[in-house]
Amino acid sequence: VFATEVNSHRDQIIELDKTGTHLKYFSQKQDVVLIKNLLISVQSRWEKVVQRLVERGRALDDARKRAKQFHEAWHKLMEWLEESEKSLDADLEIANDPDKIKMQLAQHKEFQKSLGAKHSVYDTTNRTGRSLKEKTTLADDNLKLDDMLSELRDKWDTICGKSVERQNKLEEALLFSGQFTDALQALIDWLYKIEPQLAEDQPVHGDIDLVMNLIDNHKVFQKELGKRTSSVQALKRSARELIEGSRDDSSWVKVQMQELSTRWETVCALSVSKQTRLEQALRQAEEFHSVVHVLLEWLAEAEQTLRFHGILPDDEEALRTLIEQHREFMKKLEEKKAELNKATDMGEAILAICHPDSITTIKHWITIIRARFEEVLAWAKQHQQRLAGALAGLIANQELLEALLSWLQWAETTLTEKDKEVIPQEIEEVKALIAEHQTFMEEMTRKQPDVDKVTKTYKRKALEPSPVQSHIPVLDKGRAGRKRSPTPGIYPSAAQAQIETKNPRLREFANFDFDIWRKKYMRWMNHKKSRVMDFFRRIDKDQDGKITRQEFIDGILSSKFPTSRLEMSAVADIFDRDGDGYIDYYEFVAALHPNKDAYKPLTDADKIEDE
Repeated sequence: VFATEVNSHRDQIIELDKTGTHLKYFSQKQDVVLIKNLLISVQSRWEKVVQRLVERGRALDDARKRAKQFHEAWHKLMEWLEESEKSLDADLEIANDPDKIKMQLAQHKEFQKSLGAKHSVYDTTNRTGRSLKEKTTLADDNLKLDDMLSELRDKWDTICGKSVERQNKLEEALLFSGQFTDALQALIDWLYKIEPQLAEDQPVHGDIDLVMNLIDNHKVFQKELGKRTSSVQALKRSARELIEGSRDDSSWVKVQMQELSTRWETVCALSVSKQTRLEQALRQAEEFHSVVHVLLEWLAEAEQTLRFHGILPDDEEALRTLIEQHREFMKKLEEKKAELNKATDMGEAILAICHPDSITTIKHWITIIRARFEEVLAWAKQHQQRLAGALAGLIANQELLEALLSWLQWAETTLTEKDKEVIPQEIEEVKALIAEHQTFMEEMTRKQPDVDKVTKTYKRKALEPSPVQSHIPVLDKGRAGRKRSPTPGIYPSAAQAQIETKNPRLREFANFDFDIWRKKYMRWMNHKKSRVMDFFRRIDKDQDGKITRQEFIDGILSSKFPTSRLEMSAVADIFDRDGDGYIDYYEFVAALHPNKDAYKPLTDADKIEDE
């Protein structure tokens, strides 16, 4: 419904774009820029809305598929478990005839095989449900999923318990029916089947989810082992009665019972040993999980700080403070490398004895932390180069500024002295002075780019936009969701503040007042009886409404208006907003007449008001 509502506005966006494009052809130059920017802003926001709409649609579709997969698997497994429970409850009667008991025992073993085959389905469904529960954000969903998982786990444990109980009853019935040998052999066969699964060389290590599943499975086995204790005790009593009451050779009974005792004690010992190994594997998995996610959280915070650090200050002291802070951060990053090595070593240690089902997961986390660390290290080195480059550029600009000011002082002194000299009347001498002054003007022209560079460097800092904040997700994995701990900032908060220009040698130009200059220029132009637009149109050869920065400065200076080249650089900085070296003189003329139409001739009233 929301997608339909959004798409219903598409025609409005298209119509708005057409109207704005049409309007630009009939608008003044300064309005064209405004209309263009508004259209770009609307189009950008529209594209973001559409993109977010598509992304949310994909996320909802993925969530629906996962939820449907889990619910279908859950219902299917629960139906099978309920039918199995009904079947077990219906077969409570146990025959008295040994042959019928053996048949019932064989049928029950077939059911146990089916139950064992469903174990992988049970694990998969359980894991899918826990994954959904970790990703859910709604309290109702979390409660429902928790109830479904608890119901499934209880039902599974109930079926397993009833299965073991019926197995024991059938074996006891077989024993009491006089089939001592068959009952004994059935128990020994079960012990021989179980023993390899408990062997010391069976891997139990891995990620935290797998180890928890192994622990759950072992608890089910321990319950079954506990229930078979009564069968073992009954067999021992029957064996003693058989030996005491028999006149024939009963040594074979002693041999069989000795084998049963040996196998039983071995299985019990292996069960305890596996429990210990599982507890150790769980501690190792939890430690690995904790180290990996703490490291990933710190790396995410560090990357966010490095990627969105904001503009650099133009003050040398503040810049050196940032460099020192970044040096401390690099030391901390080097310390985190030790944590990375610790985490990867732990992962490699787990891999060496890992359960086959967990190999891919452990390798995935090792790869992730290595890649993330290398990425943050690359950003840190890049920021270090940026800081070093900024400092070098600042020092170079300061040196250039000192050289320019020194030259300007010399030039001003020289020109003052030259003005005091009497101009000769001889043509050759005048030509020599003209050539000398032309050389001086050429040198001044060559220094113009340096003047522009120095003045623009400090005036553009305040125009740079502040950075956009970014959120870096940290993928979490584990049986229990853990909250992200607050990580302190990589740099002190004071270092993030924007630092204004503090260079005292540029204070004069930083305090330049365009309004005073504008009124002075307009009084001079009115006195000259000139129109500003006519003046610039003569300079604009291709009549595109723009002239170069140099043409703008030289044009006004050549008009004999009493201003300095440095003041003209400051004016040019105001109107060369894009930094491309071109100035829109329509915008300049409109700024000269903030309350008038720049395209109309000045009236006497305008001139009086400007006076």
